[in-house]
Parts: sequence; C-alpha cells; structure tokens
Amino acid sequence: MSSKLKKRKKTQKEIQRGTLVVLFILVVAFLGGNFGNVTHHPFLLIFACVVGAYMAMNIGANDVANNMGPAVGSKSISMFGAIVIAAICEAAGAILAGADVVNTVKSGIINPLAFSDTKIFIMVMLSALVSGALWLHLATVIKAPVSTTHSIVGGILGAGIAGGGLDVARWKVLIEIVGSWIISPVLGGLIAALFLFFIKKTITYKQDKKIAAKKIVPFLIFIMVFSFGLYLISKGLKNVIKIEMQNALIISFVIALIFYFITRPVISHLANRLENTKEAINALFALPLVIAAAFLSFAHGANDVANAIGPLAAINQMLGDLSNIDSQANIPYWIMLIGGIGIALGLALYGPRLIKTVGCEITELNKIRAFCVAMSAAITVLVASALGLPVSSTHIAIGAIFGVGFLREYLKKRYSNMIQTIENAQKTPNELENFIQKFHNASVKRKKIMLENLKKSRQKEILLAKKEKKILKKAYKQELVRRNAIVKIVASWLITVPVSALLSACVFWILQASIFAF
Repeated sequence: MSSKLKKRKKTQKEIQRGTLVVLFILVVAFLGGNFGNVTHHPFLLIFACVVGAYMAMNIGANDVANNMGPAVGSKSISMFGAIVIAAICEAAGAILAGADVVNTVKSGIINPLAFSDTKIFIMVMLSALVSGALWLHLATVIKAPVSTTHSIVGGILGAGIAGGGLDVARWKVLIEIVGSWIISPVLGGLIAALFLFFIKKTITYKQDKKIAAKKIVPFLIFIMVFSFGLYLISKGLKNVIKIEMQNALIISFVIALIFYFITRPVISHLANRLENTKEAINALFALPLVIAAAFLSFAHGANDVANAIGPLAAINQMLGDLSNIDSQANIPYWIMLIGGIGIALGLALYGPRLIKTVGCEITELNKIRAFCVAMSAAITVLVASALGLPVSSTHIAIGAIFGVGFLREYLKKRYSNMIQTIENAQKTPNELENFIQKFHNASVKRKKIMLENLKKSRQKEILLAKKEKKILKKAYKQELVRRNAIVKIVASWLITVPVSALLSACVFWILQASIFAF
C-alpha cells in the first residue's frame, strides 16, 4: 500500500471520528438545553454539558484500557470485540448504577459549604472538568495510562483553592489519595503474583497438566464468580438494589457454587481435547478472562462515570437555585446518559492506543497471566473497600501487570540458577543434555530431588572462564518487564494530581475573567 493511500485512509478515519464526536456534542447540547436547569444562564449549562461529555470520552479512551488491555494483549479477544463488549458494559454500568458515587466527587475533596458564593463553586466544578479532560487527552496522546479519578481530584483541588483558599480542601481525603498511589499498585501486584504462582504450582508445574487443570480451573472460576458477584452487588449495583453485606456474601457464594458445578464437566471435556503442555492448557482461561473483563468494565462504568458527570451534576443542580449550595447532588437520568454514552464513544474512537500499551507494551501476557491481572483488580478493590482504603482501578491493573512480570523474572532467574548447577556438574555432553531434558519435564518436587542428588554426587565444580561468567550473569538479569514503561507510567502517576490542579487553577482564573463570569 502506497504512503499516499495510507495517508488518505488515515484522513478519512479522522474525518469519520470527528463527525461522530460533533454529532455527540450536538446531542449533548440538545439534552442540556431541553432537560437541564436553564433558569439561570442556559448557555453556561450547555457549555458544562459539552465539557462533561468531553471528559467522559477521555475516560473511555484512557481508563477502560485497564480492563480490556490484558484480554487483548493475551489474544483472548480481538480489538474490535474488546471495544464492543467494553462499550456496552461501561455504558450499562454508568447508566444503571453510576449515580451513587457522584456525590463523593462533588463534596468529598472540597467543602462546598465553605463557598459563600454559589457562582464561584460553579466555576470550580467547570474548571475541574476542563482541566481533567485536557490532562486525560494529553495522557492518551502520549500513551500514558493515568488515573481519571486523580485527574478530577487534582482539578477540583486546584480550582477550589484558587476560588476559596486553602481552607476549602479536605486534606485528610487528599492524604488518603496520596497513600493510594502506593497501596493500589502494590496490592494489585501482590495479588496477581500470588494467583500466577498458585496456577503455576498447581497446574503448569505438574507433570500431568490436564488432570491438574480439571481440578483447579473450575475452582478458579468459582473464585472469579464469587469475587465479581460480590464486587457487582456491593459496589456496581448498590444504587439499583441495596443488599446487606451478609446477604451479598451468601448470594455470591451460591451463584459461584452453581457456576462451579456447571463449568466442571465443561472444563474436563475441553481439557481432554488438549495436549499435555502449558501452551495448550493456557487456552482454558480464554473465556473466563473475557467474562472477567466484561464484569470489570461494568463496575468501572458504575464507579468512574462520576469523574465526568459529578461536577456536571453539581453545576446543573446549582444553576436551578443559585442561592443554595447543597452537599448532595441530584443525578438526572439524562446526565447519566451523557456519561455512559461518552465513555463508550471515547473507547470506540480512541481506546485502542492505550489498550495496546496496557496489553502489550509492559510485559508479555498470555491468557493465564491476563486472568491473574483481572482477578487481582476485582479482589484488590474488595479488600481495599473492606479496609476503608482508597484505591485507583488504573493503578491496580498496572500494578497487577507489573507483579505478574516481576514474578516471571524471578522464576526465570531461579530456573537459570538451577541449569547453571547442572552445567557445572561433571557430565559428558550427552549425559548433560539428557539430564537437562529430564529436569525440564520433571515436576517441581522432582526437580528439587534431582538437584540435591546432583550436588551430593558431584566431585568438583567446573571453574567458568571470566567471559562465560559475564554471559551467565547477563542471562540472570533477563528482563521480562520493560523498565522504560515503569519510569513513564510512574512519572505520569506522580504528576497527575499536581498538573491537573495547576491547570485547573489557570482555567478557573481564565473563566472568571471571561464571558462566563456571571
């Protein structure tokens, strides 16, 4: 294909994307003008709706990659399939169950009652939307997966301080958010690594991997269904139906048990048709991984839609009554619709860039590793919620991917050490080759016995030349996690809140001096 033809196709795609965005913005403006509180300053509300829609699209383009990236990177699902499933689940989660978390965005970071002038508070919310959306847009362009929650937190903080001084900030909440920068990725990484180690120990390190998979995979599906059932009931659907935690635990357990007995014969049948290799057994995790990604997308839509429509809901409510700053925001259905459709549209049009980064550019993911990442995301949120710890879904997912990659590095280095021990033994080339082949096919327990016997029986070690030692040392340091990706992602995490705060303060001062200063 010629370069001119490629450029023409790229231009056509950009025109199509731009057309869809313009149509969506027109629909959003219509919804704001006809259903919003337009008693005071209707054009300001329409402008806020457009910015809120822009923020929602940026959430879809950046944040949703954390849920679908591992599934795409492991080739469990195509990019198109991931976008369709995620768009539907994200929109459904936002529209059906998103209202409950919106008030935290409005009043959890700054104190609305600290503002004597309602107009100033409206400007704060609008500035937060603009700055958060701009920062997310930039992060998506440079392929940096950042936290949308932290983007809007920084925006509200910066504009809030610019409009009301340092006293308006809820510093305790902000300290917790800073703590989540460490808590989220560490918890996510540890849980994902534990899952991967458990699967390796109980399935892929066994001699008969098929028999092991028949026992363990249904059990893992039980844990997955229980975790996601509890996750959806306690977090994603709590605005639709309120169930006590004790009852939620019982319901989740029963549903998981039903899935266990349904999937056990299915897994057994599939395993019988596979070869007794790690690569073949890997295929058993494809469908559970896709289901896990869909569940995560629904829950993500329910929770993170607040980052787009929380400030918009506050603006809409206060424009209806400029004399009242209420700490609770009413969430009209049409605003939920803007958030849900905006996330889905942003994902469809601009999501592939970040999906590739998360799924392919940090470490190599197969279906088993990607499944561990998805499980870690759900369980970490549940554990953190039970402990009252604030966490970021973005940081959890990325931390889980790093955890999986670093565990692989550790196991690879340990295996290299074992091979070195074998190669240092007094054996002929043929004996050495046969021994290494047997060692490679042996179970973990058998490997340990073989190494112990080898150490006891050998008379002396072969001294390696200096050059050989360097080669061996280099092999030990084989990196399965791209270090440049770590630096880039961590740097973007650290600067998200301060950059969005500074940007929001600047936007606030500009808006205050513009035609919108009413």
